Amino acid sequence: QVQLVESGGGSVQAGGSLRLSCAASGDAGSKYYMGWFRHGWGNEREGVAGICTDGSYVEYDDSAKGRFTISRDKANNIMYLQMNSLKPEDTAMYYCAAARGTYCSHGLLHYPSNFAYWGQGTQVTVSS
Repeated sequence: QVQLVESGGGSVQAGGSLRLSCAASGDAGSKYYMGWFRHGWGNEREGVAGICTDGSYVEYDDSAKGRFTISRDKANNIMYLQMNSLKPEDTAMYYCAAARGTYCSHGLLHYPSNFAYWGQGTQVTVSS
């Protein structure tokens, strides 16, 4: 059974930084492509960053490029999202997710329906 638990959210001022963590149990940490998604008020859920199982390939939404960095610690089954230069429009609930049966896939970040496992979310609030 796969379980994902996010942490690290909080409230910061614009320009600040946060690092989100996603602790994965089961096969998620060692076998599946994983990603970070967010769902802000009035917006649809969107992919922010994704990473292949071995970390060899990463991808970002345009809104995150140059500011966010995704990484994963396979030994400890933890995925991270370092967020710098935060903006008020980054305010959202952030979720980590794992794509069952997918080791690596380019572009998967844009297809949330392919992710079978989701965490409960962690809130990020950025004030101006």
